[in-house]
Amino acid sequence: MRDHRAPPAATERHAAIDHPRALLADDEPHLLDYLQTQLATAWPQLRIVGKAGNGIEALRLIDELAPDVVFLDIQMPGLNGLTLAGRLTADGKAPHIVFVTAHHEYAVDAFDHAALDYLLKPTTPERLAKTVAKLKLALHAPAPAVAPDALRALLQQLAAPVPAAPVAAPLQWIRAAHGDETRLIAIDEVIYFQSNDKYTSVFLQDGECLIRTPLSKLREQLDEARFWQIHRSVIVAAKSVAGTHTDFRGRLVVKLKERREQLTVSRNYAEQFKQM
Repeated sequence: MRDHRAPPAATERHAAIDHPRALLADDEPHLLDYLQTQLATAWPQLRIVGKAGNGIEALRLIDELAPDVVFLDIQMPGLNGLTLAGRLTADGKAPHIVFVTAHHEYAVDAFDHAALDYLLKPTTPERLAKTVAKLKLALHAPAPAVAPDALRALLQQLAAPVPAAPVAAPLQWIRAAHGDETRLIAIDEVIYFQSNDKYTSVFLQDGECLIRTPLSKLREQLDEARFWQIHRSVIVAAKSVAGTHTDFRGRLVVKLKERREQLTVSRNYAEQFKQM
């Protein structure tokens, strides 16, 4: 195993500054490729030395390749991004860590695990450029740009208990665009929701319509007992699930009662079906 605690030679440090080495980790291959393409434009000098499809593989490659920067998804099979970052920072010698995730709710935990930045998918060129600027500054700086103690104090303030807000009742109705009309739909009519960029597609027995609420916001308003997230981009009504089976690729697939299409369950959400 490579000894990360050994101080880099001067030539190695200059190489890290001029041509830093990066590792990307995400369980969605197309998102890995998308991030690599974006980085090639935003930071041509950055060398992608490895890509991992899960947390365990990422940990092995980081130990083997000792990258200067790692871009980590949070929800990965085997070892999630936060746990992986915790292991890397245990001895204070971790590479610079940037989390890339579809979930905003892990931000405080991420920065508590020494994250240099926190990107929400889909990453825009403008936001990625800011991350690159932070990384360049960190690579040139002999010490972290923000003192860990100061950052930790700020995080403690952010995490301080706040008065509990009244619990909102689960969503009962949604207003959806349907052609030139706005349709009022009872939540019981919905078979499943699917993320569609900044919008969400609503699938009903007799068709499909669009709402402006992103899936991540919609999920907070739904009754978890009645609507199950089965993929980062899909939430299905439990009453509409006819059954599941495994396809030829080994993926768990949901069959619906009212519609012919079948929905793939990502590995992060397969556990709830195994417990049935």
